[in-house]
Amino acid sequence: MFTEPAYNENLKKLVNAGFFRDKAGGEYHFNSKTMVKNLHKALNDKDYDHYKLYEEELSKRPPVALRDLLTFTSEREPVPVDQVESVVDICKRFYTGGMSLGALSPEAHETIAIAMNRLGGMSNSGEGGEDKKRFITITDVAADGTSLTFPNLNGLKNGDLANSSIKQIASGRFGVTAEYLQSAKQIEIKIAQGAKPGEGGQLPGLKVSEYIAKLRYSKPGVTLISPPPHHDIYSIEDLVQLIFDLHEVNPVAKVSVKLVAEVGIGTIASGVAKANADVIQISGHEGGTGASAISSLKHAGSPWELGLTETHKALQ
Repeated sequence: MFTEPAYNENLKKLVNAGFFRDKAGGEYHFNSKTMVKNLHKALNDKDYDHYKLYEEELSKRPPVALRDLLTFTSEREPVPVDQVESVVDICKRFYTGGMSLGALSPEAHETIAIAMNRLGGMSNSGEGGEDKKRFITITDVAADGTSLTFPNLNGLKNGDLANSSIKQIASGRFGVTAEYLQSAKQIEIKIAQGAKPGEGGQLPGLKVSEYIAKLRYSKPGVTLISPPPHHDIYSIEDLVQLIFDLHEVNPVAKVSVKLVAEVGIGTIASGVAKANADVIQISGHEGGTGASAISSLKHAGSPWELGLTETHKALQ
């Protein structure tokens, strides 16, 4: 009879197979260490050779996303480069994912906003508010008596702006004020997110510094968790009311509603369309894990391509 002890004293800890974090010899991740290092090297040293190495690593990686299994086919002749959008115009379509400065870091969060403002794209504040010194405006009067309003540059070099163009509203409403909303070009209502759909936002107390607590109107050291549902949205009519109110606070900003790609998203998207949302955003399963518990990093949302397909079919 073969017997084996339930506890092996030679095994001091569980084997790390690289399932959650990149590990040499472990499971392959979308952003491998080699790929990231080559990209950082290319950017820091402005070294095009390392960018080519990054491209090569990217093209030869094993399939890790649905789009890795797809390819473009067309019988049409390629459009001449001089007839397509310029690089400047294309950059205006760039958007960043919603990550709060509590989950990321104040420095990284501000740097991303500055970079997107330089490009003409839009950065997303994530939930948790934003320091008003990054978006407050100063009004002056010109020589002819007209009023001039311009952002407070806050001592930034090169006239950079640190304001996030997209301001997010999550279920906890952390940091949401009239000033916060009025500084936005787009206001995003986060119904769900790909990293941990149905769980809400999670910021451990250890990360809630005095600065973070100030922005979220809370106390330092207190764990801040946005509940899974919005407690003022239980019907299409409730969502209609919130979208209307946001347009009243900021008439020039579009209001988007963020959903997560899951089975049945088409039905939800139909309700969002009836609620007069300007934009329906489909989140996939790849982002937003910076503030997730380990148990929430895998098997969360579905690929955004599937969610987008179902939404299109439902709205046709």
